[in-house]
Amino acid sequence: MIRTLRWWAGLLDERFRIPGTSIRFGIDPILSLIPGFGDLASPIYTMVLLAYAIGVRVPRVVLVRMVFNALIDAAIGAIPLAGNIGDIFWRANTTNLQLLERHARPGVPPKPGDYAFVWIITAVLGLLLLVPIAFGIWIAVVLWQWIMR
Repeated sequence: MIRTLRWWAGLLDERFRIPGTSIRFGIDPILSLIPGFGDLASPIYTMVLLAYAIGVRVPRVVLVRMVFNALIDAAIGAIPLAGNIGDIFWRANTTNLQLLERHARPGVPPKPGDYAFVWIITAVLGLLLLVPIAFGIWIAVVLWQWIMR
């Protein structure tokens, strides 16, 4: 199974090289040019990878980190055209496979960097949620004051 996962990660993220450079890319940015279908390849791979990771008892914090990597990949890919270029440089599939391979062995604890990554992303997402809420409250207060005049 791990050989199959390695093959797919390579195909999605780094199978080809831009001539004259050391920049590698896979079919993920190419597939994402196809509306609807193209954006499904990486999420399907991520689900299979996560299912396997759960089966081999990868620590939960590493699973969360893998999910965050996939979410960042989806956010980058959602930007028209620039997202395709971003997919070349943000290789979530390969990164998640490396996390799986590192932590699939029994007795290999998560590294402090895994916890730091999860906490930083959680804090950023929390702030991103708080900003619109705070803005909404501010607008409501301003409107309320304007109405009460």
